Amino acid sequence: MAATTSSSDAGEMSESTIEPGGPKRHPQDERVALMHAVLTGVEHWVDSETSWEQTAPRHVEQADWRRFERSIAEIFTAFGMNLDTAGTEETPTRFLRALYDATAGHEGDHTLLTTFPTECRCDSDCLVSQIIEGPIPFSAVCEHHSLPFHGFAHVGYVAHEQIIGISKLTRLVRLFARRFTMQERLGEQIADALEELLEPHGVAVHIDAVHLCTQLRGVSEDHSKMVTKVWRGGYGENPELRREFLAETRNGNPWS
Repeated sequence: MAATTSSSDAGEMSESTIEPGGPKRHPQDERVALMHAVLTGVEHWVDSETSWEQTAPRHVEQADWRRFERSIAEIFTAFGMNLDTAGTEETPTRFLRALYDATAGHEGDHTLLTTFPTECRCDSDCLVSQIIEGPIPFSAVCEHHSLPFHGFAHVGYVAHEQIIGISKLTRLVRLFARRFTMQERLGEQIADALEELLEPHGVAVHIDAVHLCTQLRGVSEDHSKMVTKVWRGGYGENPELRREFLAETRNGNPWS
């Protein structure tokens, strides 16, 4: 069974609702509620659907946040940015908000994700059809240069006694992607989480991504793309299973 997803992240933080002199909570925007908690230390609510993604909200004192803004402003000015224009005077604040939001995955706990039973019952040989989800678009921040990389992930597994909701595969990828990370680690973390949660017969993770650290600096490779693959269990032992999975990734890859 194969499924595809191209949904975008929901719940983007509205920049206009966090203002100097005191952050405000917008009742329609969960990310604003989270930022309010970060700046004030106030506990914030999360609904049951997203609680496993927000179990450990990061706390930053308001005085520290303002100090970070001043430091960023000093760096941007030193590097040539004029912060005295209408378009740039709030840039240090926007930069911090964006980086905070891009690394929100540090707040989640994948082990709390809900799984569901299959039709298998205590039979080690019971096999359920291969489940493949993708392409799953994601964006991440590379820990080496703190520059973004983005791309598409395909995730597959052969279930045993547990399965996971299709939408949760997308959210699992983004939970780990929205951290300071590396592409190599991202695939391993996704595979580790699925093995831990589902104890499946096999797990496969295929990631295609482009890295701004190779496009904006160094060798300046405008068209380079990095591909990583992770095989666990039956995928490492069964070439036919790998071929089936890779065929799906090729068919569903927007960059192909």
